[in-house]
Amino acid sequence: MEGGKPSLALVYQAVQALYHDPNPAGKERASVWLGELQRSMYAWEISDQLLQLKQDVESCYFAAQTMKVKIQTSFYELPPETHNSLRDSLLTHIQNLKDLSPIIVTQLALAIADLALQMASWKGCVHTLIEKYNNDISSMPFLIEILTVLPEEVHSRSLRIGANRRTEIIEDLAYYSSTVVTLLTTCVQKTGNDEKMLIKVFRCLGSWFNLGVLDSNFMASNQLLMVLFQVLQRDETSTNLHEAASDCVCSALYAIENVETNMALALQLFQGVLTLETAYHMAVAREDLDKVLNYCRIFTELCETFLETTVRSPGQGMGDLRTLELLLICAGHPQYEVVEISFNFWYRLGEHLYKINDAALHTIFRPYIQRLLHCLARHCQLDPDHEGIPEDTDDFGEFRMRVSDLVKDVIFLVGSMECFSQLYSTLKEGNPPWEVTEAVLFIMAAIAKSVDPQLICVNSDFFVCFSVIRENNSTLSEVLQQVVLLPENVHMAVRYTSIELVGEMSEVVDRNPRFLDPVLNYLMKGLREKPLASAAAKAIHNICSVCRDHMAQHFQGLLDIARSLDSFALSTEAAVGLLKGTALVLARLPLEKIAECLSDLCAVQVMALKKLLAEQSRNGKSADPTVWLDRLAVIFRHTNPIVENGQTHPCQKVIQEIWPVLSETLNTHQADNRIVERCCRCLRFAVRCVGKGSASLLQPLVTQMVSVYQVYPHSCFLYLGSILVDEYGMEEGCRQGLLDMLQALCMPTFQLLEQPNGLRNHPDTVDDLFRLATRFVQRSPVTLLSSSIIVHIIQCAIAATSLDHRDANCSVMKFVRDLIHTGVANDHEEDFEVRKQLIGQAMEQHGQQLVTQLMHSCCFCLPPYTLPDVAEVLWEVMMFDRPTFCRWLENALKGLPKETSGGAVTVTHKQLTDFHKQVTSAEECKQVCWAIREFTRLYR
Repeated sequence: MEGGKPSLALVYQAVQALYHDPNPAGKERASVWLGELQRSMYAWEISDQLLQLKQDVESCYFAAQTMKVKIQTSFYELPPETHNSLRDSLLTHIQNLKDLSPIIVTQLALAIADLALQMASWKGCVHTLIEKYNNDISSMPFLIEILTVLPEEVHSRSLRIGANRRTEIIEDLAYYSSTVVTLLTTCVQKTGNDEKMLIKVFRCLGSWFNLGVLDSNFMASNQLLMVLFQVLQRDETSTNLHEAASDCVCSALYAIENVETNMALALQLFQGVLTLETAYHMAVAREDLDKVLNYCRIFTELCETFLETTVRSPGQGMGDLRTLELLLICAGHPQYEVVEISFNFWYRLGEHLYKINDAALHTIFRPYIQRLLHCLARHCQLDPDHEGIPEDTDDFGEFRMRVSDLVKDVIFLVGSMECFSQLYSTLKEGNPPWEVTEAVLFIMAAIAKSVDPQLICVNSDFFVCFSVIRENNSTLSEVLQQVVLLPENVHMAVRYTSIELVGEMSEVVDRNPRFLDPVLNYLMKGLREKPLASAAAKAIHNICSVCRDHMAQHFQGLLDIARSLDSFALSTEAAVGLLKGTALVLARLPLEKIAECLSDLCAVQVMALKKLLAEQSRNGKSADPTVWLDRLAVIFRHTNPIVENGQTHPCQKVIQEIWPVLSETLNTHQADNRIVERCCRCLRFAVRCVGKGSASLLQPLVTQMVSVYQVYPHSCFLYLGSILVDEYGMEEGCRQGLLDMLQALCMPTFQLLEQPNGLRNHPDTVDDLFRLATRFVQRSPVTLLSSSIIVHIIQCAIAATSLDHRDANCSVMKFVRDLIHTGVANDHEEDFEVRKQLIGQAMEQHGQQLVTQLMHSCCFCLPPYTLPDVAEVLWEVMMFDRPTFCRWLENALKGLPKETSGGAVTVTHKQLTDFHKQVTSAEECKQVCWAIREFTRLYR
């Protein structure tokens, strides 16, 4: 911190301001200042002094939390000789502050746990702590708190203790686990029914179950297990204790997922959970939703744990199907939150049965899925007094979406057509209330896409099969007929969901084109009514996407809708969807009609943009053009007519006519990143639409891009540049112009990225820059490799390999991989030898730096999901020159740290040499990836 170590009085004053200053600006200033203090070296001493002073809860909490953060993130600041005194000091503080506040105790317990995990010289910390405090009942709460957080912190992302130290710790904790359980058992015996202590004991036991170090045979006969189920069976158990016991049982069930190796404990838990059915019913009777949810969590975890056993031996032993009965009992609870807990299990069951694909097994589980679907249909019912359309965005709307997803995943067990027919018959035969009708239509909409009348017929007799198909097709046709004849006085929600169903049945319409006219008439009625308009637009979009050929005759009607789009009450998404459907149909028209129709379709948007520009020049106020730009973009994106070689693209003329308006819009709004992004997106799809037919735009477009980018470096210009390189990079006459564009765009880009934290602050720019560079490598590698800019791009790429941003990092790695690959892959092109020589020069200059940076990045900066990309780069370097790569990798490994600041061994000499050998002798890229994945665990 500037100005040296602050006084305790000043720190105390800042803490008081943080918690009590009525002025938000004062709070913010205090927060920033205290954050700086926490990052400074003075934080260690000041925190220790504040904890000794014990002035009030706020200052002690700040000090305890600072200690925890410093130990997690800055432990390396302390010399090894201070570690013992830090440990002793923390233990003294937790003893002295144990009665001040539980949150302070938790922060100090975390600090002690994180210290123990990093401090290699503190051997057998669990044994030490139990020996020191187990005879003092007043110390028991904080001792158990330390023992609770210790296993939780082993896999904490805040600590990079490495796989070697982690393995050592887990072995140590496993060795003392029985001592911990015995301590917890004794504690329960001594404190009797003290609820707070029981909650602490269950939390601690759950933590040790989660780490997976408890001896399952020892636990199977342990008294604590019996106490857990007694607590869960008792009607008078409090909500907090019930939740702690439920969490613990769920952790235990999760820990024995490998049932065969934990048979004794598995049996105890299985039998114990089955005894909770009565307690569940009691909780339902008392309308205690918290307990009901807890029981459902336990039943679901039971089913998840024994899933493979249940599928392998249904109805036998621990494959007892009473487990599914428990879940279906929960599914019968009136609150939808209860059944929702079990969704993941039903997904997994469906996935298992789908993979096994055994008809006999399907027969066993089918009745359970049928009952589940029946419950789900009931849960999807809206309230009888609900008005208007169903809400998509509230909790219940999101629940219905999850039901729809689940139904799609498990419907194969019941049969889509069979279920569809059964649902329809419940509507046809009865006269259900509107909310039942709507829920049934909702479930039918979920499965409509998977209904194919021809997939149901498995009979080898042609005539039987034909009659089944005809019957199924007749049911589907009848559903469509009845839906489009729904009277307008039915409940709005029923009409809304029926429109969604019609949209989902677009394939039935495609097979039965005689329904197209009545279906379109029905949807047009919906389009004119405000509450139904967006749903109707989405359904028309679906019909256009699936029935493109049949819809060609209706193109004029679609064009009329598109012209008056804003007269309908449509959401932005629905309006764009309608235009997409129209463009898809447009692409199926005869080529000679496309240009005129495209011009008509674009005219509304172009006129609107012109009007905005005129208003801007008249009164200086700029209105937002993004709606019109997005609409043009979707039209260009989905107008993809089939054009033979030599034919002029029918869209070319239209796009040339529209270019001046887009250019002027871009100029007018050049300072606004959001609008410029939409302009570039629109231009991208225009260029993609006509391909090389946009050649006349190339010069003015590039000139404008470069000009604006010098002043406003929006990354979307780099992305648009990559599209231009992709389209024109192989044209000899365009290469130099495109290289000039790249060089002009690179200069402001490098200035931006070379600022402090430039790479981290501008990941989109990194992403788009390397997309552009990669396109150059793919389309014209020699042009790029021969240029002066390549050195700067490679240096920027090496610096950016450590950037922890999914898209940006992926683009950087792809660029480096593709660049080196151009010198590896002999594609028999005449320029291969030139490419190889140029890559050789680049690798000679940057190879060692690249390999060193990659190893450092994947050990210390990058998340595991990026490692396959790193492996591909290393593989290409090795393929280019294996002997030199071996030397580069050896040098890179020598530079890695071998010990942690706490004195633990991070990597042994053998592990280094084994890794080097695995990588350099690999015959496939995936072997390099496996080796890196294992090696980097040593540093995580």
